[in-house]
Amino acid sequence: MGWGRALALIGATILWAPLTWAETFDERVEALVRPLANGLSSIVFYKIDLFGHGFPLIVLWLAVAALFFTVYMGFINIRGFGLAIRHVRGHYHNPEANGEISHFQAVATAVSGTVGIGNIGGVAVAIVIGGPGAAFWLIVAGFLSMSTKLVECTLGVKYRRYNADGSVSGGPMYYLEHYLSSRGAPRWGKLLGGFYALSLVIGCLGIGNMFQSNQAYVQFVTITGGEQSFFAERGWLFGLLIAAAVGLVIIGGIKSIARVAAHIVPFMAILYCVSALIIIAMSAAQIPAAIELIVGSAFSMQSVTGGAVGAIIVGFQRALFSNEAGIGSASIAHSAVQTNEPASEGLVSLLEPFIDTVVICTLSSLVIVTTAYPNGLMDDGLEGIALTSAAFAHHISWAPYPLAIAALLFAFSTSIAWSYYGLKGWTYLFGEGRLTQMVFKGIFCAFIALGCMIQLSAVLDFSDAMVFLIAIPNILGLYLFAPEVKREVQNYMRRVKAGEVYLNGD
Repeated sequence: MGWGRALALIGATILWAPLTWAETFDERVEALVRPLANGLSSIVFYKIDLFGHGFPLIVLWLAVAALFFTVYMGFINIRGFGLAIRHVRGHYHNPEANGEISHFQAVATAVSGTVGIGNIGGVAVAIVIGGPGAAFWLIVAGFLSMSTKLVECTLGVKYRRYNADGSVSGGPMYYLEHYLSSRGAPRWGKLLGGFYALSLVIGCLGIGNMFQSNQAYVQFVTITGGEQSFFAERGWLFGLLIAAAVGLVIIGGIKSIARVAAHIVPFMAILYCVSALIIIAMSAAQIPAAIELIVGSAFSMQSVTGGAVGAIIVGFQRALFSNEAGIGSASIAHSAVQTNEPASEGLVSLLEPFIDTVVICTLSSLVIVTTAYPNGLMDDGLEGIALTSAAFAHHISWAPYPLAIAALLFAFSTSIAWSYYGLKGWTYLFGEGRLTQMVFKGIFCAFIALGCMIQLSAVLDFSDAMVFLIAIPNILGLYLFAPEVKREVQNYMRRVKAGEVYLNGD
C-alpha cells in the first residue's frame, strides 16, 4: 500500500468512524497510536535485570559505545574542545570549500535538533524516577557522548553526496551504504542504508514533532488558564499554528533552516540558562546540600540495589535521548557544512552534547534539586515540564512565562531541524525530486498538529522507541569506521598544529 492510500485510510478511520458520547477526537487518535507505541517499545526497550532494575539493552548499547569512543579516540572530547570553539568562531572557515552552511550554522542547526522540551521536562522526569543521583550520571553520559558525536559527524561529511541542484545529502544512510558497497556488498549496503533511512523517517514524526508540539501545547495551556484556556479543548488548532510556522521555515531547505537556527538557538539557550541561573541563585543556600544529595545518591551504598543503579540507568537514558549521540541524526545537518575537512566538523560537533547535556540539562537538574526537593514540590504529583515550571514559579510567580517562551522555541527549533533529518531519509528512499520533498514536508507538518492531540504517554513512548531504534545500525557502522575516523582526526589535528590548514584571514 502506498503512502497516499495509507494516510487516506488512517484519516478516514479517525474522522469518519462514529464517535460515542464518551469518545473525543483526541481519544480516537490515542487509541490508534497506543498499540503501535506499546508493541514497538517492548521490542526496542527490551530490558535485562540488573540488581533488581530493568536495564534497557539499547541504552547499554549506546553507553558502551560512548565509553569506547572516548577511550579509543584518546579523550578527544577534552583535547579537541578548544579547537572546536575556534572553528565555530570562524577561524578556519574556507569560503571556497564545498558545502551550503557555515560551521556555526551547522552546529546551531544540530543543537536546535537536540535542545528540546526534554531538556526542561525530561530532566525532571529523570530525577523523579531515578532520584537526584540521575543528574550526576546524566552529566557523565553527556561528557562521554561528545566522542560518539565526533565520530558520526566526521563520517557524515566525508561520505556526503552532492546533488545536481548544488545541495548536499549526507548522514548514516550514506556512510553505512558506502562501507558495505566498497567491500563488494552493494545490495547489503543499500539495504542497511535504507533501514536507517526508513527508521529515521518514522522516528522524526515522533521525536521531531509529535513529542515537541505536545509538550509545548501542555505548557502553553498551563500558563494561559489551564482548563479555562481557550486552547484547552483545541489542541488541533494549536498544532496547526505551530505546523504553519514550521512549514514557512522548512520550505526553504537547509539554508533557511540554518539561518533561523543561527538566530533562535543562541537566544533560546541564553534565555533559559539565565532564567535557570536566577532561580538557582535564589536558592543559593540549598546549593551545597543539593550537590551533596546528587553525588551521594549517585554512589550511595545504601541504595546500590535500587536508587544508585536506577539513577545510572535513568541518567544515561535521559542524556542519550537528549543529545542523540549514537543516533546519527546530527551528522545529517553537519554534512551540509562548507568545508573540505571532514574532521573539522567532527570536532565542532563535540560542542553539541556539551551544550545540550552538560550545560542545559545540568541547570535543569539544579533547578529541581535546589528548589523542588527542599520545598516539597515533589509531593504535589507534578511531572515533566509542569514540575520544572512549578520550581520556577516558587520564587517568581511570573517565571513560568519566560520558561514557556523557551519551551515553545525549543519545540519549534527541534521541529525544523528534525524536518531536515527526516527529509534526507525520505529522499534517500524516494529520490531528490522537488515533488517528493514537498510530499514529505506536508506529512511532517501534519504530524506536528497530530502531536497536540495525543496524550503524553503515547507520544513519549512512540518517540523514544523510534529514535533509539535508529541507533542499532548506526553504532554498528561507527565501530567499523572507528580506525578510519581516528586516522582522519589525528592527521587533521597534526596539520592544524603545523599551520597547514586554511586559516581564515591568511
